[in-house]
Amino acid sequence: MSLKLGELLVRENLITSDQLRDALDHQRANGGRLGSILVRLGMVSDDVITAVLSRKYGVPSINLDLFHIDAEVVRLISQDVALKYSVMPLSKMGATLTLAMADPTNVFAIDDIKFMTSLTVEPVIASETSIQAAIGKYYGGSNQIDIFDEAFAFEAEKAANKTGKNGHSKNGASKNGAQAAGQKLHDADLDPNILENFEFNDNEEAFEVVQDNEEIDLAALARASEDAPVVRLVNVLLVDSLRRGASDIHVEPYEKDFRIRFRIDGVLYDVMHPPLQIRDPLISRLKIMSKLDIAEKRLPQDGRIKIKVRVDERSRELDFRVSTLPTLFGEKVVLRLLDKEKLMLDMTKLGFEEESLEKFKRNISNPYGMVLVTGPTGSGKTNTLYSALQALNTSETNIMTAEDPVEFNLHGINQVQMKEQIGLNFAAALRSFLRQDPNIILVGEIRDFETAEIAIKAALTGHLVLSTLHTNDAPSTISRLVNMGIEPFLVATSVNIIQAQRLIRKICSNCKEKQHVPTEGLVEIGFTEAEAPSIEIFRGRGCKTCNNTGYKGRIGLYEVMEVTEELRELIIIGASAMELRRKAIECGMITLRESGLCKIRQGITTIEEVVKETVL
Repeated sequence: MSLKLGELLVRENLITSDQLRDALDHQRANGGRLGSILVRLGMVSDDVITAVLSRKYGVPSINLDLFHIDAEVVRLISQDVALKYSVMPLSKMGATLTLAMADPTNVFAIDDIKFMTSLTVEPVIASETSIQAAIGKYYGGSNQIDIFDEAFAFEAEKAANKTGKNGHSKNGASKNGAQAAGQKLHDADLDPNILENFEFNDNEEAFEVVQDNEEIDLAALARASEDAPVVRLVNVLLVDSLRRGASDIHVEPYEKDFRIRFRIDGVLYDVMHPPLQIRDPLISRLKIMSKLDIAEKRLPQDGRIKIKVRVDERSRELDFRVSTLPTLFGEKVVLRLLDKEKLMLDMTKLGFEEESLEKFKRNISNPYGMVLVTGPTGSGKTNTLYSALQALNTSETNIMTAEDPVEFNLHGINQVQMKEQIGLNFAAALRSFLRQDPNIILVGEIRDFETAEIAIKAALTGHLVLSTLHTNDAPSTISRLVNMGIEPFLVATSVNIIQAQRLIRKICSNCKEKQHVPTEGLVEIGFTEAEAPSIEIFRGRGCKTCNNTGYKGRIGLYEVMEVTEELRELIIIGASAMELRRKAIECGMITLRESGLCKIRQGITTIEEVVKETVL
């Protein structure tokens, strides 16, 4: 039999037996919930009650102060119902309503709200005090503001409400005030000196660095993460990453340093070193925006930030994939910017050589078989596969994808997000796909024998299967599949084409200039002695446009190995990757190095970039 709330609190030494007796006497005399009475009497905090109830009922607990609830969601439940049951609607996803409840066991409340809204109710626990405050805030109508950026509206309103430094009165949360707060974000240009614009109070308890043996005050941490300088700094980081064309933001804590870096065109650059005391509030702010658990600092977590913001007079939707990882001196956070505008779905602009593109197009047009794209993380495999799907996406075709994670939403394509924790992995998704009458299947990655086996069977039974592997080049992909346990004759009959790829930086067109390189050096990297003297080599001098790097943007190198009858025979008899490579080159395969040499001939990239990413 499960213990009552009071007994649980006593067992966990959060209150004494005498305190419980006093609270129960108060409840008998005045009524009300025991948890609320304990909070009013000052025996425990709201956070403690919600945490204990969360563990007791197995329902997530939340802090309502950290949420901004859409007006449309609030309108789903009347104020009378919210007050009657002490509940607050949080969000609506499809046919599911997430409902903050002081008592998640109140089945009458859940049934009534299900009937009224025709939605499935998913309860979460919040303190009664915070629910009452939220009801007063959202149903009162005094806090609705219209602002260019819905995601930052809540922070901007609170910044406008503050007194003192910024000169706003407490009741000055007007539309103009909110827009003024937002305008600072537009105008801010991130540079290493930006912290001069922010004021940090070294004596403020919320900003103390938590040591290993100290207790973490979650309430103080949550308050600190909402402090105006922290909110503004995070906002500026997110927007400036877009302006600079960054693909990733790295937030890295060290023992005596706190570093933030941007990855631009594949290379990491130091952006700033904030004070160490802002480490925990800033990381907590990012975790709150990603809907992650700020109390969990021991395990990696993954989340997503979706915001709408006006940048350079344009309204943009930013989508960040967020990953946290516990390190020796705190949590490292990496944000991957998923910019739809950078998604290149035109295969002719990806960097394919003409003959390689022709082979790739021909094989993705086959009605069945397998198309494999290989390369390391960040080599553009997802972009290539999305481009292929876009070319195949017609009203007559049923396309199913299993991805981890789904990076971009493509209209007309059925995309499924993998969830390992509930058993939805690539193999399970593939089995289900085969009962969904698919024409084309995309598997995000072939990681194990089970996934490889089902994918190959699908390719052999009338489906076109596209997927990725992590291998160094196209021929070694065959060896990788065989090593997984797939029979060579199955590999030979199912695989149509294998493409290896890399991303290299392009020379900045604004500061491009000729560079002298000795003929011997050109021959050494792969040019013939006959053509080397006539090759013109270019480099970027460095300018404001490319941040003095000499490079701006990236382009792909592609090695496309079409599985011909000759190659199939070699695969069946167990030929090595080296033998397959020699035969593929004889059949006209352009290697990664040759693809790089083509880009050098065209003046697109430098020798250094090609040598760094390819081998002879």
